[in-house]
Amino acid sequence: MSETIPLAEQVKAAMKAAMRARDRETLATIRLIQAEFKRVEVDERIEIDDARALVIMDRMVKQRRDSSAQYRDANRPELAAVEDAEIATIQSFLPAQLSSEEIDVLINEALLDIGAQGMAAMGPLMVKLKPKLQGRADMGDVSQRVKARLGA
Repeated sequence: MSETIPLAEQVKAAMKAAMRARDRETLATIRLIQAEFKRVEVDERIEIDDARALVIMDRMVKQRRDSSAQYRDANRPELAAVEDAEIATIQSFLPAQLSSEEIDVLINEALLDIGAQGMAAMGPLMVKLKPKLQGRADMGDVSQRVKARLGA
């Protein structure tokens, strides 16, 4: 999707398109996204910007990955498939995922920038990386990579 149109507007446009196409599954997922946006706006009394929208949708993807894994463990592949379809819809609004090599390059740059070593560098390093990686990489995976690099 275009970088100039705010994510919240992209979601609204996609909802209209799904309604016209009578795509119930996509429409249901988009409504979940919009409901979460609205909940955050009301609870925090803020207007959703792209950075906040990325955080929200990233969290929604993580929740659905966890649910999908639990359904697979419980031998419920039909429910896991529903979660996987929701993940695909949500990810269609997120920026392209970074490759392993790109993530490693960003970790290396951040390590050079902060100049710290050992586990004491973990917090500052993650603070520096998060804005660059939000919505573009699994932050749990990034955290594991950083720990490995720092020797934990």
